[in-house]
Formats: sequence, C-alpha cells, structure tokens
Amino acid sequence: MLTKCKIFVAKTSGFCFGVDRAVKIVYNKLDNRNNVVTLGPIIHNRNVVADLEAKGCKAVRLEDVKQGQTAVIRSHGVGKGVYEELEKRGVHIVDATCPFVDRIHKIASEKSQSGYKILIAGDNHHPEVLGILGFCEGKPLIFADLAELKSLAKELDKNEKLCVLSQTTYNKELWEQCKEYIAENFSSAEIYDTICSATAARQKEAQELSKKADLMIIVGGKNSSNTHKLVQICKENCRTLLVENSDELKSQMASEDLSKARFIGISAGASTPAYIIKEVQQAMSEMLNNNVEEEFNFAEEMEKTLKKIHTGQKVDGVVTAINSNDEVIVDIGTKHTGYIQPNELTDDPTKKPEDVVTVGETIQMIVLKTNDQEGIVQLSKKKVDAAAGFEKIVAAKEEDAVLTGTVTNVVKGGVIVACNGVRVFIPASQSVPRGGNLENLLKKTVEFKILEVNEARQKAVGSIRLVQREAREAAKAKFFESAQVGDVVTGEVKSVTDYGAFVDLGGVDGLVRKMDLSWKRIKHPSDVISVGEKVEVKIKDIDPVNGKVSLVYKKDSENPWEIFKSSYEAGQIVKVKIVSLTSFGAFAQIIDGIDGLIHISQIANQRVDNVADMLSVGQEVDVKITEIDYEKKRISLSIRALLPSDTETDNSDESEETEQEQAEEEVVQAAEEAETADAE
Repeated sequence: MLTKCKIFVAKTSGFCFGVDRAVKIVYNKLDNRNNVVTLGPIIHNRNVVADLEAKGCKAVRLEDVKQGQTAVIRSHGVGKGVYEELEKRGVHIVDATCPFVDRIHKIASEKSQSGYKILIAGDNHHPEVLGILGFCEGKPLIFADLAELKSLAKELDKNEKLCVLSQTTYNKELWEQCKEYIAENFSSAEIYDTICSATAARQKEAQELSKKADLMIIVGGKNSSNTHKLVQICKENCRTLLVENSDELKSQMASEDLSKARFIGISAGASTPAYIIKEVQQAMSEMLNNNVEEEFNFAEEMEKTLKKIHTGQKVDGVVTAINSNDEVIVDIGTKHTGYIQPNELTDDPTKKPEDVVTVGETIQMIVLKTNDQEGIVQLSKKKVDAAAGFEKIVAAKEEDAVLTGTVTNVVKGGVIVACNGVRVFIPASQSVPRGGNLENLLKKTVEFKILEVNEARQKAVGSIRLVQREAREAAKAKFFESAQVGDVVTGEVKSVTDYGAFVDLGGVDGLVRKMDLSWKRIKHPSDVISVGEKVEVKIKDIDPVNGKVSLVYKKDSENPWEIFKSSYEAGQIVKVKIVSLTSFGAFAQIIDGIDGLIHISQIANQRVDNVADMLSVGQEVDVKITEIDYEKKRISLSIRALLPSDTETDNSDESEETEQEQAEEEVVQAAEEAETADAE
C-alpha cells in the first residue's frame, strides 16, 4: 500500500491586510456609486480584475480617467503628482493605498525634505516603488539586491545623510544582507524596516514548507512581485510550480508522476483570493486520490492524540459544539476536550457564541490551562484575535482611520472599547463632554480613532470625541459652502438664554435672537422654544469668517403687521384692549401682536394728569386710528377723536401735546434700542 501524500496549505497564504482592504473598498464603492474605475489593476490577479470589469469597474491609465469618475488608488499607492493630476481633472479620489505603503510615503517625504538621500530596496519598475519615488525630493536611488547596493555605494559620500527603505514585498533575507552592509559602511544611515509583517511571515512559512516538501505549488498572478519572490525562495529547496488557478494546475500536472510524492506544500501571493487557493488545494487532492491509495497508520494516529500540550501554546481546533452554558467545545486533535469559556471567546458583550464561531469551523486558540486527569483543556480565542487585531489597530493609527467598537467596561478615568479583539482605552476627556456620564456609553457601539499605540505592551489609546469633532467640522465646512441667506433649515435647540436660543444645524450653531423668535412681545425665549426641540428656521445672516449664523424662528406667514395691513387703515374706528399704562399714555392691543399708542393728549377733551385716572389695564375702548407708520412699526390711536369737540381747549394744550409726543418718541426709541442690545 502507498502512503498517502500530505497536502499542507500555508496559514499566511492569500490576501494580506492591505490587499483585502483595497478589494473591499472597490466592491463597496460599486455598491454605492456608478462610474468607478481603478488606477491600474486593483491587485495582480486576473480573476479578481475580470470580476470587477464584469461589474462595470475597469482598470484604466491616469490619462484615461475622466471628469466625474470615481478613481480608486490601489494598494500599491501612487506619487503626489498623480493626486494633483486627478484633482485637476475633477475626479473623486478614493485612496486604497495600503497603510504600510502610506507609512513609507510619509518617511520618504519627511526625510528627503530634511536633506536625506533616499535609498530604496526594490524593483524599479514596480508600481509601489514608483509611488514612493513620487514622494521623494532630490534624486533617490534604487537597488534590487546587494550587488547593486554595493555598486551604488561607490558613488555615495560616507558622511552623507542616508535614509534606507524597502518595498513592502522585498525579500526578507536579501534585506537583512543589505541592512548589514549599510550598517558596516554607513554608520550614520537611518534604516527603516518597511517590509510588511505579513510578507515576512509569508516568505518564512513558505521557506519552511519548501524544506519539507517534494513539491511546492505557489498560487498567484504572473505579474505579482511578491508571488515571484515566493517562487524564488521555494525553488532553492524543492521543485516549485507557479499557477494562477486550478485549471492551470491541472494542465501543468497532467503528465506528472505523483506516486512517490509524500508532502506537497501550497502557498499563495498577497493578491490571491481564498477561493482560488481552495480550488487549487481541492484539485491537488483529486489528482492525488487518482494516484495513491490511503494507508491508515493506527500507531501514528494514536501518537497524535497523546501529544503533549502546554500553557501558552497556540493550537488549531475544530468547533464541535456550543453547549447550554455558552461554552464552545473544540477538537484540538489530542486526547483532551477543549473548552472556550464565553469570556475567552470575545470581548464584545453584544455577541453570542454563534455570532463568533460556527460548528465545523477551524479556529486558532491559545492554551490557558490543561487538566490531563480529566482530559480537559481551557482555551482562549480572544487572545489570538487580539494579537491579529492589533495589527489592524496599528494600521488604523497609520492611516488615521475611523474604527468601530463596543464599549465593554467603564473604568477609572475612562472606558474600554472592544475592537478587532483588542481592548482600547479611551480616556473620559476623549469619551464624553465635561460633566457627561460615562455609564451612558456602556454596551453602545461607538466610532473612534487611535491616538496612541504601544506595540511593545500591545496597548492602544483612542478618542470618540475626535471622530465627533471631525464629523462636526466637516459638516460645518459643508454648511458654509452651500448655505445662503433666506434658506429654510432644520435643527435642534441646543440652549436657551435670556437674549435668544442657539440651534444646532449639524456642525454649526445658529443664534435666534429674542426679537426673531416671535411676533409677540415675550418675557423670555423659553416661552416660545425649549431645549431639545426640533425646529424649522430661516437663515437671516451668515458670517463664514467668524463661523456665525443668525436665524429667524418666527414665520413670515404669521407676521401680524401683514395681517393688520390687509384689514386696517388710518381713520378707521376699532375696539381695542388696554395692555399697559405709562406716564405719557396707554398701549392698546388692536390684534394679537399689534399694539397702538393712545397718547395722554388723546385720551379725553380735557387735560389729563394721570393716565390711570382715565384708563385701566384690560379695559376695552373704542378708538380711531389716526396714524400708521409701517417703517417704524408704530400706530397712533385716539379716544379724543371720537368725543364731541371741545372749543375751549387753548393753544397751551397743543404745545403740551407736542412736548409729550416728543417725550413719548424718545421713550419708545430708547425701549427699542434696549431690546436690540439685549438680543445682541
């Protein structure tokens, strides 16, 4: 009987974080926008590019991008000049540059502006390297390997300020050789390890696999740089094939004799989707089943079940059940039964075990405790997730991205937010406004940004309020770009003061002065409006420089002066109600919101020394409208005009009337100025 050939797929094969992010960005944009293009193929994989093109998203050159299109910049990144050209063309830019590549751009830009000569380890034709060059001042140098580096070194001044970077997918072993040479010959050079951690792990694992394998299958695009590096690494140890998909594998393996194969390894480039890797693995299994017969080695399988495990060890296992206590039961391939307690499954209190894992799924865990006598091992999934998730946290810090998480705990000085399996601390000052209640955030889903990262301690500090503040600033900028005097907008009353009310318009607070709240005379703004109320207001004035907006709450349709104008005129006799008394006369309400003045000289035919002797508040009297001044919003009324003529009134009365009218004019004007000052 022939021993069955083993197939082992590298854990780190397939999409890396940056590629996965870029592909998701494109598909998300296709769901929300039309006329989406990518600046070059989004990744080096024909299958993905073909699928996107079938959905209407083409890969185009810079010169082919047109105004109004949405252009996605791929994970390789581009130079500053490309951004500038896209903006000139009136293109909406969506930047899917890998955060690790973006970090290189920032270093190259800062250091070259500070007078450093930039040296880049990489392929001078690769789009990532071309993008890095676009952020460099001066004349950067590129070297493909140690030999080229040594050649370039002859032209360099030993005392020259050097900054050395690498392409994120550069060969890890070559990079170590180059670093050593630079350190020996240019002691003052600043060297930055910019190879992506996923790339380094992928190359190391592929190398280890190839040392054990009879055959290595590398799955990836023919024009993928990181895929070709995997091929080069593996070729040093065993026969290696490069295939793009399962059909190509079958074609290349058609005449192969697999009868002596005992171990076949599979790895894949960063641009290879998981489903293609799975198809290649399945195709390889089918070919092996046609060439070999399985032999069961009882002793070997028994030995596997008895293998020792220890605390802190990483293990893989298959989820077999979720019990009534919400414990996840896992088969880890030993004599032990693995258990994951709910609090070791996830930090997110809103998620049930079924939301995190499914029966039959293979997951990675860390051993917390073993009990050989009872055959039980306690495991943690969240610790593994935290380690993987921390890389995403670091990337979010690099790209200033907004993250979403759940507030799991209120602690001294702030809150804890669970995100990607990582516990992020958010100080109280970055969680709620001064005086706010942290307990109100508990178990809430929040958006935040990363402020600080301590990679050594695997800790991060974030801010909820920063996201809110930036959103508010963006809304404010948008408001001042489009808002115009006369626009009717909706907002929420934020606060009420003695002189008016502030309304939140979404990023901007507008002021409704007391005089603009109501056509009626009101004692306090709270008589008309209350905090938290949704209101419709009209923009009265805009000051973009100082960020101020004046609003009007009272409606034009309710303007009592317009109602009065349509129904009343000078000379008309009306019934009015006395609303207040003064030393110079009485104010009487004609209609709601419109008062007229009955001057003291117009109350009776005889001289009146005290208005209260003749009139009282609440009294209704007939008057004649003697004068209407719409510009000054004043109405003069007369009771005297309706009384029989008094021929005995002398000129001294008229003189007194003139003096009193002047005094009344000054009093009314002073009152109006005082009201305006209060409002401002």
